[in-house]
Amino acid sequence: MRTRTTTATTGLALAALLVLAGCTASGDSRPAASSSVASVPAQSGGGSGFEGPRPQDQNLLAWTGDPNDAGHVTAQSSAGVGGRVTLVRIVLREQITWSNVWLGLAGIDPNAQLANCYLGVYDAKGTLVATTPDISPQLMTDAIAKPFALGKPFTAAPGTYFIALLLNGTWATNGLTLKSTGAGISVNAGLTPPNLRYSNLLTGQTSLPATVNLAEQSTSTINTGWASQWYAIS
Repeated sequence: MRTRTTTATTGLALAALLVLAGCTASGDSRPAASSSVASVPAQSGGGSGFEGPRPQDQNLLAWTGDPNDAGHVTAQSSAGVGGRVTLVRIVLREQITWSNVWLGLAGIDPNAQLANCYLGVYDAKGTLVATTPDISPQLMTDAIAKPFALGKPFTAAPGTYFIALLLNGTWATNGLTLKSTGAGISVNAGLTPPNLRYSNLLTGQTSLPATVNLAEQSTSTINTGWASQWYAIS
């Protein structure tokens, strides 16, 4: 019985092999499974999945980050920040007409004495390409995210730019506050001058200089908490 069972089983296996061989020999033109999979067209680029918030979702052209992730950053003391040029790097990936710099003003000091306060834009060579008039009055009202108009809009080609902030006057350290990412000292991880993402330059300035030496970027103020301000462009 054991011998007969083995023989029958072997015979069935041989028959199955012959059937498969016959299909191949008969010129079956059906593609193999692997060919069928390979013939499926690749999905087009862009995808349809969620890619996170974009500046255009909020009628903006660019930003340093989603404002939903911005927290508070103290303006420190006027002695520590006043007269220093603070730079925040932003990379544009398409050409835009740049008309406004948006700043998140988190808190105001009604007793502040402000003068010679400006926002501006430097290109990658350190040349001032646009600036606002004195924004001191606007820093005294409406603690919200709001636009500050440049004196003259300009065409900004794709590339690296630095948004500059200059404050002067006196204010309560925890009164005048700006929105920031809360990244603190880690904002410049992996970077060195002249490519720091957040930095400060110079002292004793009452207006934004026509040029700055980006190789002189410092973190002396940034590393003490005055860092990662939130900005946007429109």
